[in-house]
Amino acid sequence: MNGFPDIDTDLLLALDALLAEQNITHAASRLGISQPAMSARLTRLRSLFGERLFVPSPHGRGVLPTPRAEALRPLVSQVLQTMTAMLAPETFDPTSSNRTFVIALHENPALMLGADLLNQMTRAAPHARLRFALPEKDRLAGELENGDIDIYIGLSASAHESWIGRRLFEDTFATAQRKQHPRGREALDVDAFCALPHLIVSSEGDAFTGFVDRALAGTGRRRSVVMSTQSYAMAPPIVAETDLLCTLPRRMLQRFGETLDFFEPPLPLPTISVSVYWHPRNNDDPASQWLRSQIFLAAGVAD
Repeated sequence: MNGFPDIDTDLLLALDALLAEQNITHAASRLGISQPAMSARLTRLRSLFGERLFVPSPHGRGVLPTPRAEALRPLVSQVLQTMTAMLAPETFDPTSSNRTFVIALHENPALMLGADLLNQMTRAAPHARLRFALPEKDRLAGELENGDIDIYIGLSASAHESWIGRRLFEDTFATAQRKQHPRGREALDVDAFCALPHLIVSSEGDAFTGFVDRALAGTGRRRSVVMSTQSYAMAPPIVAETDLLCTLPRRMLQRFGETLDFFEPPLPLPTISVSVYWHPRNNDDPASQWLRSQIFLAAGVAD
């Protein structure tokens, strides 16, 4: 025999109905077809299996299943249940899920979104877990493709052209200093800004030169950078305990309002656009859709 025999869903349903009803008329009514159509399917079943599966009942108008038909009863039920399960739409129930969701993102968006996202998810999915992973440029595409990473949150420059993305938020920069800073709380002009000591967050290139310094250099000025760190998380507590200034994304700094004061930088700086990206294979996945909705809620944007 080559491949599967010529049996289709209609025949399986007919066999199941006849086994349940043991009456051709009632089985036809159960399937919403005519009695001649059911008789035709019964003829096809006999041809397919090479023997009669039902015989007329001697005590009424119904039919009786043969031993072969009785042996097929649990198999037919199992096949139909499997087909129903295969064709049923996939669902995701956050209230019972114990899935671990993995998001690749750097420190800055993690500080901006981490607490709000976890609190949002905990309310909706108390048994789910959340893992933040630092994105590795050479591996990120493969990890999204094979499902090791569910979502990437970051700058568009790091995104692959095949990914699906949506802007999460735009942010501006603010300059922070500690509460009770000896300089006072008056607005900063560019001269005062350059004269005061600064902390810089830099993870690549010259550790003591960043985008603020390049913007200043365009006007022929230079600030005093006396400390550098690779960690965004380190910057606010260091600034809170020193006389250093630090210019960082406003959305992140606002989480440290109890210990820091904020000011407009005295020079024009670019805005930051942070987006969420996912692989096309997960676009219609209910669990991925739910995770994205939680991220949008945490970021304060409409789903």
